[in-house]
Amino acid sequence: MSELNPFDTRLAGLIAKLSPQSRKSLAVAVSKRLRAGQQQHIKRQQAPDGTPYAPRKTRLRSTKRLRDRAMFSKLRTARYLKAQGNSDAAVVEFVGQVQRMVNVHHYGLRDRPTPHSEAVKYEARPLLGFSKHDLTIIEATILKHISKYAAVYRHPARDPHLRSE
Repeated sequence: MSELNPFDTRLAGLIAKLSPQSRKSLAVAVSKRLRAGQQQHIKRQQAPDGTPYAPRKTRLRSTKRLRDRAMFSKLRTARYLKAQGNSDAAVVEFVGQVQRMVNVHHYGLRDRPTPHSEAVKYEARPLLGFSKHDLTIIEATILKHISKYAAVYRHPARDPHLRSE
């Protein structure tokens, strides 16, 4: 997670000052925004870095209906792509039995399309990851959340900058 180091240095102190409940609500908000971004990547048939997915291989007996449909259209639904958050982390992950298929496509591994067929090498099609746009969305969500809670805790009697003299 080296791409998140700038967030750690700039925002770690501010996030640490939040209560566990507000950290959890922040993590839930961040994970929901991330899930929406990941769903858009999959819908556009692009890796998080913006490169298009490798096209499907053509078969001798091609089923045209399957080939016309976008890849991973069901995977981007909330049934399979879950967003979770607690006071320590924000997580976007695939759940259930689709995890195995997602790993094969994400990393470009070998798998059997059907139980009685031979193993096939799949092209790597990254499904989850961060783009620069995702990082700016995360940063904006964190800053918005922190400023919202900072406004609640700021009181003129406690904050010397807000006192009227």
